[in-house]
Amino acid sequence: MIQNPSRRAVLGGAAALAALSVTAAPATAQAAAWPTEFPLPNGWLPEGIAIGSKPYAYFGSRGNGGIYRVDLRTGEGTVLYAGAPGQIAVGLKIDRDGLLYVAGNTGVARVHDARTGEVVRTFQLSEASGHFVNDVTLLGDRAWFTDSRAAQLYSVPRGRDGAVRTLPLTGDWVQLPDVNNANGVVGTPDGRALIVVKSTPGELHRVNPRTGHATKITLVGQDAVVNGDGLWRIGRTLYVVQNRLNLVSVWDLDTRATTATLRTTITDPRFDVPTTAARFGDRLYLVNARFTTPPTPETTYDAVAVSL
Repeated sequence: MIQNPSRRAVLGGAAALAALSVTAAPATAQAAAWPTEFPLPNGWLPEGIAIGSKPYAYFGSRGNGGIYRVDLRTGEGTVLYAGAPGQIAVGLKIDRDGLLYVAGNTGVARVHDARTGEVVRTFQLSEASGHFVNDVTLLGDRAWFTDSRAAQLYSVPRGRDGAVRTLPLTGDWVQLPDVNNANGVVGTPDGRALIVVKSTPGELHRVNPRTGHATKITLVGQDAVVNGDGLWRIGRTLYVVQNRLNLVSVWDLDTRATTATLRTTITDPRFDVPTTAARFGDRLYLVNARFTTPPTPETTYDAVAVSL
């Protein structure tokens, strides 16, 4: 088993419908008093969410690359990293060592200290034009990033020096022009491959992280995952956020993650183009990106929780 690198190593070297449809109910159980919805700063332009082992959620800003941290117990938050002109933060994942990996859209990935917000490493994954570095997951000793506008993935080392690796996608992968292709990404249950959602036309692919060979996952119970965005996996259960459809489709994976069978869909009247999701306890937290609402400095944004 590959152990997670230490915080010291990074900081020192650099100075994480066809089936049954249900409507989500407010979460209960141990955290019943915790809020199931909370505001984000006006004009924040959120898209990504990350939650680690502690009850804190992190939200990136498409406007300036800022990072906002919320205490899930109270719903209160603070700007952890103010961002800067030209920066973008979309997909996020947090490491067990408290390192926050951020997909930066314009060919950039950043690593932040999740306690202080400090940028500890920056990676140039691709040229800025013609690329959209969209989401990230952690698998083994590397962080893997998708590119919605190019048929390739990128990986960077976790917690040690090393180079960016570019992985061209082959096999069943067919790149479509002028639309978002690869979007959300997670590891397979056995940890040997990646699952990537292709937003257009709505496919799931199993990708070999050594070769880049993509195998289209057979969907049973629903033909496609149109507008598929963020992915979250618990065991062999895969949650696919279908943003503009305002739903989360829930799939049962077979042992090799080559077939996915629709179990149910989650809907909620509070959904307003949710993009990504993260779990804490018996809840799934989702961020409302509100893509259909014209953004202004005063546009309101929030995140909501549904029961699992």
